[in-house]
Amino acid sequence: MGVSLTYENSLTRFFRWMYAGVERTIFMGMKFTFPGRFVSPLGFLGMLTFVVFIILGITGALLMLWYEPILDRAWTSVENINDTIPYGFHIRNIHYHASNGMVMLALLHMYYQYFSGRYKIRNEILWVTGIILGVLTILEAFTGYDIIFSERAELAISIAASLTNSIPIMGPQMRDAFFGAGFHDFILRFYTFHVFMLPIALLGLMVVHFPRFLVFDVPMVMAVSGAMILTGGVFPVGLGLPFEPEVPPGITVPEWYLTGLYAFLRTMYDKFVTGVAWPGLFIGALLLIPFVDRYKKFSWKDRPIITAVGITSLAQIIVTTYWGFYIDPDRAKPLLERLVIDPIFFYLVMILLVPLSFGFTYMMIKLAKHAEANAKAQPKKAGKQSIEISQRWLYALFIVLIGFQVYLNISAYYAMLDGMKNYSLFVVGIMMLVFAGMFHLYRYGKTQAKAPPPKPTPPAPQAAPAASRLAPAMPEQEKPLAAPSGQATAKPVEKPAVLPPQKTTSPPAGTKSAAAGPQENPDVKKP
Repeated sequence: MGVSLTYENSLTRFFRWMYAGVERTIFMGMKFTFPGRFVSPLGFLGMLTFVVFIILGITGALLMLWYEPILDRAWTSVENINDTIPYGFHIRNIHYHASNGMVMLALLHMYYQYFSGRYKIRNEILWVTGIILGVLTILEAFTGYDIIFSERAELAISIAASLTNSIPIMGPQMRDAFFGAGFHDFILRFYTFHVFMLPIALLGLMVVHFPRFLVFDVPMVMAVSGAMILTGGVFPVGLGLPFEPEVPPGITVPEWYLTGLYAFLRTMYDKFVTGVAWPGLFIGALLLIPFVDRYKKFSWKDRPIITAVGITSLAQIIVTTYWGFYIDPDRAKPLLERLVIDPIFFYLVMILLVPLSFGFTYMMIKLAKHAEANAKAQPKKAGKQSIEISQRWLYALFIVLIGFQVYLNISAYYAMLDGMKNYSLFVVGIMMLVFAGMFHLYRYGKTQAKAPPPKPTPPAPQAAPAASRLAPAMPEQEKPLAAPSGQATAKPVEKPAVLPPQKTTSPPAGTKSAAAGPQENPDVKKP
């Protein structure tokens, strides 16, 4: 009968029981990797996007406790959250900047996968679901800032309703389904989309989209979370003015991820073409990329056409986004004249931008490929050595960061007591960034401690002088004699070529070797 000498407390047994219960679920079927050293966050931007989605879910659930989805109370309830509810200002700022951060991370993740060619390794389904996730992420952020029902939200609602109505055949029915018969229906329906329907769709697609192996880097997660909180402290979110139907709205623009589309609409061209057809064409082209990319290699330099198309699309997005933010500063002009963009000039620039950006990018890729081929032909140089930090400096940096962390905690406490809401968010964001740095330093020091000591390099043999290596030493008897003064120097006698030594056999017994010396004549008597 065996006796177990190991003891487990009740908490350990509880966690083991819980792990065994969820081991066969879809979530536990994924393999999470906690890297022991720094890895580039470009490879797990999708995981960081999911982390931000979790932050949005937590803060959004807290905001639901005080938000009222009623037309004449929506803006007032948000004002109450912002100014009266304890920590409401912090929760709303984190939620707002996290929504922008999720859109940004999703776009970065998409373009990184695009340029690295990750969709080519049988990941077409992941790519298609990722594009749909990106569209739903933008819709989730769009519905979120619309339910505040401010002047900015009223502009976005009016544009969205007119674009939906411009769709042929099914447009009016879709507008009634999404927006209802008026603003009273709209608030409740967009609230339902924002907190229920779109999150469920996002979670369902994430189950299909996520690969099995995921990277969860704790310092990077803390750094991203701290950056969002820090942004909330530096740029606190305003409420704007409440929408009043009898008051004409002022000049405003939508959020940055919709400003490019807003620039097209400001040309006053056909709404369906500029607001529905062209964005739909862009999304459809992204969906088809894995099926039209026939390059065998993955590097962006080995796929020049696909890479040039991606750079051209980025140039189009950047230019249209900037144009959507630009408003004529001349206040003497009428409001409509300040908002309308000259369509001839706008579309001429956009049409010329396509061949210019595509051609320039294609040429630069070819030059980079040619330079890489030349670099491979040349001998490789010794690579740069990584920065090594001694254990003493690691301890010093760690102690400094701990002291700074304590100071920031005290500062945050007093900032909250004093009511400096944005400053406290700023300090909390710095605290999380410092914690990320401390964690990374600890991880680096632990890795350095486990690393084996470097092998001692043997001393290099001393090289002989060049003259001694080139010419062997000449014996004294073979050195040329100096000629007496006044006489010509005698020409040195050429020595015969030295033959290689031959094997000699020992002479028979009783005989003398000729090499032992000159033989004596037996007829000559010795003196």
